[in-house]
Amino acid sequence: MQCFNRLLPAFGALLLAAIALPSQGQDDQPRFLSLSPPEGLAIIPLMEGWVANADGSYTISFGFINRNTDQDVDIPLGENNYIEPAEFDGMQPTHFPSGRGTGVFTVTLPADQADTDVWWRLRSGEGEVLQVPGRRGSAAYELDFIRPRPQGSFQPLAAFGDTGLSAGLTANISDHGETVAAGEPVELVVNARDPAERDPEDPRFGEPLDMNVEFNKHQGPGEVTFERDPEAPVRENPFDEDDPRFAFFTAPDSNEAVIQGGEGSVMVRATFSEPGEYIIRAVVDVHTAPDSSYADQCCWSNVYTRVTVSE
Repeated sequence: MQCFNRLLPAFGALLLAAIALPSQGQDDQPRFLSLSPPEGLAIIPLMEGWVANADGSYTISFGFINRNTDQDVDIPLGENNYIEPAEFDGMQPTHFPSGRGTGVFTVTLPADQADTDVWWRLRSGEGEVLQVPGRRGSAAYELDFIRPRPQGSFQPLAAFGDTGLSAGLTANISDHGETVAAGEPVELVVNARDPAERDPEDPRFGEPLDMNVEFNKHQGPGEVTFERDPEAPVRENPFDEDDPRFAFFTAPDSNEAVIQGGEGSVMVRATFSEPGEYIIRAVVDVHTAPDSSYADQCCWSNVYTRVTVSE
């Protein structure tokens, strides 16, 4: 039963994708079998679930689906991308890579506002506004990854630079500190450690497991390109060429790297196309473990850094 309950949030997220509430009437909804509009398909906001915190507050996790194949979409903060009540607005992404973004930001409700509905509203192009409520209460949406998984997996401890490691869907938010110039690469470093306690007699855990790190633009007015440290290890195809699974391996992108041995750091060089205020998100996961995956809503941590870019 516990396993079934852990899977419910994943199914619920897919259900919300199908029924994300439009702000207009039923007759205005797009037909899924019709041609895609010129401005592309809508970005669908999702509520992933909620977590009860020890201090009586509640954290609500949000994600999205970008159904535009191989097309990233940007929606600036404002009338087309906002959260109500307004006091919770501002941390949602403005950049939506193609595909599924799982647990990309959170909103924390103080104990005295525990029953407040937090609405995230998105409008893509000339389409309608899609909205999703973030609320606590339903047991089907309660996330339990704050406790270790069956084989000991837990959210990694992580941080940009030396700001102090912490774990969570919003582990920490730091400032890069120095203003950088548009068009000039800047080094961004993430430190991380896997705090899991696994059975040392289990042959799968004879050595510490690797952690994956992926960097993405979270907010900002221009494009951000990433170049992985050429000395950094990367995921390699674990299958032989004659193994049918060999063809399904996806080589890592330039914004992805690996921290080997359960603890260490990884660096990328980020280049910003134009001046402005940016937020970079790095997600650190231990999905190399058999009891960890996005589908099971475990085990990863999000860390963010604010970067000011000048001309």
